[in-house]
Amino acid sequence: MVRKFFGTDGIRGRTNHSKMNADLAMRVGQAAGAHFRRGDHLHRVVIGKDTRLSGYMIESALVAGFTSTGMDVIMTGPLPTPAIAMLTREMRADLGVMISASHNPYEDNGIKLFGPDGFKLSDEDEMAIEALLDQPPELADAAHIGRARRIEDARGRYIHAVKSSIGSDIRLDGLKIVVDCANGAAYQVTPSAIWELGADVIQLGVSPNGTNINHKVGSTALDAVKAKVVEEGAHLGIALDGDADRLIVVDEKGRAVDGDQLMALIATRMAETGKLAGGGVVATVMSNLGLERYLHGIGLGLERTKVGDRYVLQRMREGGFNLGGEQSGHMILLDHATTGDGTVAALRVLASMVRAGKPASELLHMFDPVPQLLKNVRYESGAPLENEAVKKAIFDAEAELGTSGRLVIRPSGTEPLIRVMAEGDDARKVEQVVDRVCDAVRGAA
Repeated sequence: MVRKFFGTDGIRGRTNHSKMNADLAMRVGQAAGAHFRRGDHLHRVVIGKDTRLSGYMIESALVAGFTSTGMDVIMTGPLPTPAIAMLTREMRADLGVMISASHNPYEDNGIKLFGPDGFKLSDEDEMAIEALLDQPPELADAAHIGRARRIEDARGRYIHAVKSSIGSDIRLDGLKIVVDCANGAAYQVTPSAIWELGADVIQLGVSPNGTNINHKVGSTALDAVKAKVVEEGAHLGIALDGDADRLIVVDEKGRAVDGDQLMALIATRMAETGKLAGGGVVATVMSNLGLERYLHGIGLGLERTKVGDRYVLQRMREGGFNLGGEQSGHMILLDHATTGDGTVAALRVLASMVRAGKPASELLHMFDPVPQLLKNVRYESGAPLENEAVKKAIFDAEAELGTSGRLVIRPSGTEPLIRVMAEGDDARKVEQVVDRVCDAVRGAA
């Protein structure tokens, strides 16, 4: 069955200009409600959201859909994606829903679904729900329609959980931290958690108005947090995305630190204390070759997956790993969360700073990245990667890079783009290789 709605991270689209509208949201609620209404216990679903204006509409439609199938609904209001995953499990809900389009602009929105274990749904569950979307809904009789209520202690539960993810001996007294919440889901909880641990917190991106989520703030727009760190003489900057499952750090000199360096730091500290499971880290094909070499140098492995934290998590669970992530900032620490959690990862970095007594610029430079270049080639139609000239260009490029580099070619999952990435010790050679492959793709497009 071909997917019509679900992508690699739930359902996402431009609100009221695509599949992401109130009608679909209600049908998703009805379909997911029918799929997870198993047994004769009281069925419930937890629904959270970020700060997008369209969240009100999508939330209301989902509530209508779920209650019409006989499921009770618990609404939390704005909370990070990992908080909804945690609450789904802790409250013994049948299902969790996060309304968010992550780092996308406010015009977009999305629906992410979590099973009762707090993990994102399997492909099989998503396909089953898709199949139900095209069928008449299984509605409850009038006496068994579900109820809906909002809970007030959700923020406190999550703050307690993330603070508990680091040792009880860790205090952040004396540290000045800039916390940029992207005007998104974490605007209340993350600054509060860090402040309660003793830090002096300078807040950015904590004034959501429905249309400013991710706008010139957050992990995909770092100029504001970089400038504020330098201006305030802060020890560290923390930048989250709209639903706070992604983290980018800025050191005291105003320099960005990506997910690869963070994974290297966290893996090293976990290995030193005997807490790293699986003998290494899971990352995607986009993580820098420098990370792989660094980990091998300290006796750890790096397993690579397709791009997407969904695939990272899948491999972690299959292989018994408890640390994985993406260069873009998704950090999954399975001992503390069932999905990427930017706040948990940030606290792990802060705890390492306290224990090491070193400035961020020194602590977070774990390895020298290998020169890496990514270019996108847009095409109109067809399958450029099946073209013989493109295949030859890719073969020649891989041969030229040899064992001192890598070539990654992948089509975009959402746009007619071919992404061409290469890395290696020779920056000039990397650029030449990428340009030749791109030219071949353009010629075939």
